[in-house]
Amino acid sequence: MTTLTGTPLAPLLNRLFKEADAATSPAIARYSREERTRLIHSKTEYRQFYGSLKDLWLAVSPETGTLLYMLARSTGARIIVEFGTSFGISTLYLAAALRDNGGGRLITTEFEPSKVVRAKSNLMEGGLVDLVEIREGDALETLSKDLPNRIDLLLLDGAKALYPEILSLVESRLRPGALVIADNADFSPDYLERVRAPAGGYMSTPFGDDVELSMRLN
Repeated sequence: MTTLTGTPLAPLLNRLFKEADAATSPAIARYSREERTRLIHSKTEYRQFYGSLKDLWLAVSPETGTLLYMLARSTGARIIVEFGTSFGISTLYLAAALRDNGGGRLITTEFEPSKVVRAKSNLMEGGLVDLVEIREGDALETLSKDLPNRIDLLLLDGAKALYPEILSLVESRLRPGALVIADNADFSPDYLERVRAPAGGYMSTPFGDDVELSMRLN
């Protein structure tokens, strides 16, 4: 039995995924497909766009969540940074891995206040809140200071257009062999070009349908 498969976390995640699947947002009808594509790629309008969709969970899939847990466990991660808390589903998976690794620290960031409140509640219910620091605000600011000197794993799952900028904020603190997992990375071609470049300092490969898995080389 692991933290992930035991009580209270396993039933909590099952319930949260059902809530995520049922969630709707009246704001989504405002945007045409072309406008959504433009806003996903925007580096200046992301707060307005994602803020309007605050009722949507935008969560990782159960399969991706399990992958996050396995990667964090198998690498013995103790220090993790997450970009994009949302309602905290991915945060729960990563914190569960820290618990089963013997402890650690997870720094995650979210700009939508209502999501921060719910994520904290979910972490408390899952018995993992003691491992997690949620920084409320724009990640370009919250992750620009006070980071640990050695980071074992970075999850990118916030505004896709900001993936390169967030990586730049954290990169100098990634230990050799650290993993960077980018969800829905196809929406950030600049990021993919960077981590896949032969001289970019990473070994990188697509994993599954929507994840880019990269390893820091030095």
